[in-house]
Amino acid sequence: MGEVGPVPAHGEWTVGVLGPLEVAVDGRVVEDLGGPRLRLVLALLAADAGRAVSVAALVESLWRTEAPPDAARTTRTYVSRLRKTLRRTGAEDLIVTRPPGYALRREPDMLDARRFERLAVAGRRALDAGQPDAAAERLASALALWRGEAYGEFTDTAALHAEGTPLERLRLTAVQDRIAADLATGKNEVLVAELEGLLARHPGHERLWGQLMTALYRAGRQADALSAFHRAREVLIEDSGVEPSAGLSEIHRQVLAQDSRLLLARATSSAAARPAQLPPAVRSFTGRGGELAELEAILPGKSAPVAIATVSGSAGVGKTALAVHWAHRVAARFPDGQLYVNLRGFGTAGSALDPADALRGFLRALGVPEARLPVDRDALTGLYRSALAGKQMLVVLDNAGDLEQVRPLLPGSPGCLVVVTSRHRFTPLVAVEGAHALDLGLLPHAEARDLLVHRLGPDRVANEPLAIEAIIEGCARLPLALAIVAAQATSRPGFRLATLVAQLRDATSALDTLRGGDPATDVRAVFSWSYHALNPTAARMFRLLGLHPGAEIGTAAAASLAGVPLRQARTLLAELTGANLLTEHAPGRFGFHDLLRAYAAEQATAHDADDPPRTVRHRLLDHYLHTAHDAALLLHPHRFHPFALTAPEAGTTVERPADVERALVWFTTERPTLLAVIGTAVGTGADTHTCRLAWSLSTFLERQGHWHDLATAQRAALVGARRLADRHTQAQAHQDLAGAEIRLGGYSDAHTHLRAALALFSRLGDRAGQAHTHLDLAWLFERQNRHAEALGHASQALDLFTATGHQDGQARALNQIGWCHAHLDDHHQALSHCRQALALHRKLGDRAGEAHTWDSLGHAHHHLGASRHATACYQHALRLFRQLGDRYNEAGTLTHLGNIHHATDDSDAAHTIWNHALAILGDLDRPAPTALISLPDEPTQAAERP
Repeated sequence: MGEVGPVPAHGEWTVGVLGPLEVAVDGRVVEDLGGPRLRLVLALLAADAGRAVSVAALVESLWRTEAPPDAARTTRTYVSRLRKTLRRTGAEDLIVTRPPGYALRREPDMLDARRFERLAVAGRRALDAGQPDAAAERLASALALWRGEAYGEFTDTAALHAEGTPLERLRLTAVQDRIAADLATGKNEVLVAELEGLLARHPGHERLWGQLMTALYRAGRQADALSAFHRAREVLIEDSGVEPSAGLSEIHRQVLAQDSRLLLARATSSAAARPAQLPPAVRSFTGRGGELAELEAILPGKSAPVAIATVSGSAGVGKTALAVHWAHRVAARFPDGQLYVNLRGFGTAGSALDPADALRGFLRALGVPEARLPVDRDALTGLYRSALAGKQMLVVLDNAGDLEQVRPLLPGSPGCLVVVTSRHRFTPLVAVEGAHALDLGLLPHAEARDLLVHRLGPDRVANEPLAIEAIIEGCARLPLALAIVAAQATSRPGFRLATLVAQLRDATSALDTLRGGDPATDVRAVFSWSYHALNPTAARMFRLLGLHPGAEIGTAAAASLAGVPLRQARTLLAELTGANLLTEHAPGRFGFHDLLRAYAAEQATAHDADDPPRTVRHRLLDHYLHTAHDAALLLHPHRFHPFALTAPEAGTTVERPADVERALVWFTTERPTLLAVIGTAVGTGADTHTCRLAWSLSTFLERQGHWHDLATAQRAALVGARRLADRHTQAQAHQDLAGAEIRLGGYSDAHTHLRAALALFSRLGDRAGQAHTHLDLAWLFERQNRHAEALGHASQALDLFTATGHQDGQARALNQIGWCHAHLDDHHQALSHCRQALALHRKLGDRAGEAHTWDSLGHAHHHLGASRHATACYQHALRLFRQLGDRYNEAGTLTHLGNIHHATDDSDAAHTIWNHALAILGDLDRPAPTALISLPDEPTQAAERP
């Protein structure tokens, strides 16, 4: 049944449900709506305003299980009496008959609940846009609509209680958003009393605790802010058995450190990580009214079990568009945020996302440092569900291929909602987890026409009705196909649609054999219309993009793929984007719909003779390898370099980061793509590229804490090295994989790989390789507190480096020997070796090695009681780490400097420095050293891998 249109103009009327039920006409409240059952009927109609409510549903709510035999007739009498009452007040024809029951006519903003939702969402958007004054105004207007509890007089009616619960939840979120806006505009002290009152009613809301701490601190009440944190911790542990989140702990650290950033915090800051990962909503989304209403019906209450909706249907039918559009509509009802992942279940072969990788992405978004993520998938799932405990989160799992991808990503927390899109129906989710299944069919004819009206304009559609019918029929009513054809028509505003349709029919004649009853195959023809309308160079770029293994591609990589100059690549990508054959997700970053990717790959295969895949792939691999290699040398110029690059393939565009900062930005942006490229390289036998890409990526992954990715890349390198029968590269891969395992705590596996590397280097007679491996063994044993064994390996490394004249290696070995002596309480020997290391590092200009050695010297002086010398050494190390942009090791040295102040009873200075270190580690998403967490007297080394 369609929606009921607005009431004829007779007077402006509103219905209020945010408090006692009321109807007002021209601002005058109707005094007497009748008895409780008449009011209940009106409330039920208001809750579903614009849509028919069946007589059976009204009977069920009025009498529940005790309905009299004439209940239906009595219900119709109630409606008749309501109509008479409303007519007397000027609200003509407010209630209309619509089989199988009645409907309340709807006007814009007629229901105060809908006005509230609109204003609350507008306020949140203003807050996110950094406009706190506008946000505060809109949110205050939204909250002013409340006169009591939503549907409060009908708490015994299940249908209305279900309507009121999410409204109350959104009300609390709007209050918190308004407080955030007020904090941003300097209203601090006045908010304290309000926040205390809210926390008395909602003690488990960490965001409120964070706002209270912020308000107190900004009002000059640091001690009260710290006390609030301890109260929050007691409440959370007692009620939920969990410690405060990373976000709330960060506010605590900022208060302790008197961090000026807390005074300037953005209005949107909250106590916990609040991910907002939804992709942009589809512009001009039309239709699917029935499906949207069906989804609305499954929204969970705060204490309801996890709600799951599966949206299934054929390729191109609009599953993702519907899910994302609806997710944006209801996002405000999930105050803890939204998680989104494309599981790539129906992409190119082998491209499906491992659920463990999806879990790691979600956990990072929830504020869990990657270095603390377990390796095992079950453990990741457990940590994920723990992180969502007590939260109301919206989770969108897009393009799922099978249940194995979905099940580990399902939250366990009440109040969460999961939306799964797939070409499969996932019947077991319905049977076992109680999921609501929505099978999305082709667009109804009227909705397909509406889509074209939105894209082409009503006049153009009205002027050529036959052409519109031909387009709808030819596109099989698939939204993706209709959007592509509309883009072609829009790009040719002077063409008659009939002319365009004739051209499109001619273009598809050669593809008739591909057409079948399944829209997933018919859509090939629609793609061909846009593809054949491209100029030849743009069509070639489109084909070649189908060979790219990553989820998205940058402009320089696309230029390399096609072997064209960068400027020409930009022009071609713009043409593809304008034709709706490509999407620009972010400036200079482009991606495909999975069907378009498959179609592009088919076309590339058909044109193998023009662009042999091996040549195309070589250009692409050279782009990533040469760019990554240059970036890696910026990050670590003194790293042992086991190979020399050959010149890139002709037509390759290499990006050249200018400095460390730009190198880090490039690696951060390209990390997922680089890992996909490594996977493709090893899968296609491009083993030299595999090994060298893994080497080039390792410094970034190690320093940024992406140790799971580091292990994955190095395992691929080991496979490639073995196939190459290159024992030297194989030894290097064993060594680098051991480094990842040490970081992940896999000491036994690390020891196995290092022993394998040592054996290979020995057989090769590579004494420098042996020395580096001994140095890594020293690092491994030092991590296990086996300092005597660590000293033995560091000494062997020094002997080998000396024998080969490898001075940088000598310096690093001397520093490691000094560190081992320090842990064996021979601090004079530590000073002797570290001073030799420092002299060598200075001679070579290795500032990174010099910084680490200064840190070791500071440690030795500290334990000899020479606090002033120790402080000076740490200050030297800090200066160098900051020059290098090495913030992780800057945090480590700050830790040691704080330990000195702690040992000399300067607790305030120690806490300030420690909190500075913690703030850096929080920014980097890296774990704090154990010593920093427990604040012992004994410091730990911050040095990275030798």
